[in-house]
Amino acid sequence: MYQRKLEKDIRCPLEYGMELFGGKWNSRIICVLAALGTLRYSELRREMGNITDAVLASTLKGLLSSGIVERRSYDEIPPRVEYTLTEKGASVVPILQSICQWAGAFYKDEGDVPMIQCQKCDHR
Repeated sequence: MYQRKLEKDIRCPLEYGMELFGGKWNSRIICVLAALGTLRYSELRREMGNITDAVLASTLKGLLSSGIVERRSYDEIPPRVEYTLTEKGASVVPILQSICQWAGAFYKDEGDVPMIQCQKCDHR
């Protein structure tokens, strides 16, 4: 398992925010859960598309530890586990939508792969 060589050096609120919801997968998971509500692992995996199980599990673990996502497990056979945004996680959604709107206004398509509109963000 990966271990940091140096301790995190977060010196301002922006760095803290980017640590929590920045990056490729954190923001995507937050947007999917915001759009679809509570999901089982397999449903979330299907919605995410091209994420590996290892990366999804690791990213969910980080979002759980930071209080963005909540995990509920049910004592059933077969076992059922569901993920949902916490209040803290839901409060991030308008910020991500604003970033999406800003990026949509300034992003210039480069190369052969155009940027598609994310249906999860509900940006306008």
